[in-house]
Amino acid sequence: MLSIKRVATLVSNFQKEEVGVPAPPSEGCGRNCLKSCCIQAAKLPLYAFKEVEKVGGKDLPLCKEQPVTFLDSLILGEWEDRMQRGLFRYDVTACETKVIPGEYGFIAQLNEGRHLKKRPTEFQVDKVLQPFDESKFNFTKIGQEEVLFQFEASSDGEVQFFPNAPIDVENSPSVVAINVSPIEYGHVLLIPRIFECLPQRIDHASFLLALHMAVEAGNPYFRLGYNSLGAFATINHLHFQAYYLAVPFPIEKAPTKKIAKLNRGVKISKLLNYPIRGLVFEGGHLLKDLANTVSDACICLQHNNIPYNILISDCGRQVFLLPQCYAEKQALGEVSAELLDTQVNPAVWEISGHMVLKRRKDYEEASEANAWRLLAEVSLSEERFQEVSCLIFQAMTSSELEVKCQCVEEAGSSPSPAMVAGSQECLVLQ
Repeated sequence: MLSIKRVATLVSNFQKEEVGVPAPPSEGCGRNCLKSCCIQAAKLPLYAFKEVEKVGGKDLPLCKEQPVTFLDSLILGEWEDRMQRGLFRYDVTACETKVIPGEYGFIAQLNEGRHLKKRPTEFQVDKVLQPFDESKFNFTKIGQEEVLFQFEASSDGEVQFFPNAPIDVENSPSVVAINVSPIEYGHVLLIPRIFECLPQRIDHASFLLALHMAVEAGNPYFRLGYNSLGAFATINHLHFQAYYLAVPFPIEKAPTKKIAKLNRGVKISKLLNYPIRGLVFEGGHLLKDLANTVSDACICLQHNNIPYNILISDCGRQVFLLPQCYAEKQALGEVSAELLDTQVNPAVWEISGHMVLKRRKDYEEASEANAWRLLAEVSLSEERFQEVSCLIFQAMTSSELEVKCQCVEEAGSSPSPAMVAGSQECLVLQ
């Protein structure tokens, strides 16, 4: 087993109480958490979003110069309320931030709070899929005051908001909560089907939910990110992160080359001239097409034990998939002491070009060359990236074949031998 001594940034004020917590009394644990001891008769706001279907056309407006949406104002209003109530571990708005001179415009932030306010932990890095462990910190243990609202699809196809809605534990709602160690303004966590206690692994429904949140926000400066285990996820309970940053991420400006297009209408490109090798997914006839294609790729990586990060950009129109190997290199002693001394854990935000630095020395000496050198250590080699890309494409073409076969079977016939033998026809390689 590969493990490294590292620190888990606290995302909840109740994480630090995990050691030596006594058994809860019969009438609640006194922390007003989300577990069965406190959840009975509790209520939280509920935002019911409209389920858009089409990626293009009037169902999904262009993500440019849009007025502030209700979801935007709700997230930021509730987030500000929690800041006024002192729930965050430091004031992220006081953190120094600058754009590093150079072609790519890497963003550097000095965030000493994430370095000083932490606790030691052991972290296994050689298994992307690990079973959920109720004894360890998970999001059912957070306080109800850390939850901003429930986030569910509307039952009547229109946006609805209920300021004081019951919590349907049996149907396990998805929730949006604050990250008490924020990286940026409005930093929140999207926790799908929270009471199902899903481990940190992508599935089709959870990824579609994350895309819906990006679409509903309708703000190009609001991005969602995901870290798998082995790629600097610190909690093994399914969650996405999201925040606002009012400048382009360097990865969003990197050139790409189209390499494939699926029958679903999803275009797949590869990143060019960027320190990390990765794939970019766009388009699709329906939003679900994009979600399913990316989910198929993620599930493939999970089953092949390949750590990865995801960035959802452009209001859900663009998804970056980035397999990585930094934690494995770190555990094997293959990362230089100079890079280790920075204590930068290159997760999705750092990979995207937002460098969260924990020492003033690194912030003052930040340069494009230094950022590039760190991120180059994160990337798979060209040979390994090609191998991983082949695995992903095989998984996606198999998935399209299964969909075709299912449609044929529902029509009352059997798939043709040509269809079974020719799954590559589902994919147009460029």
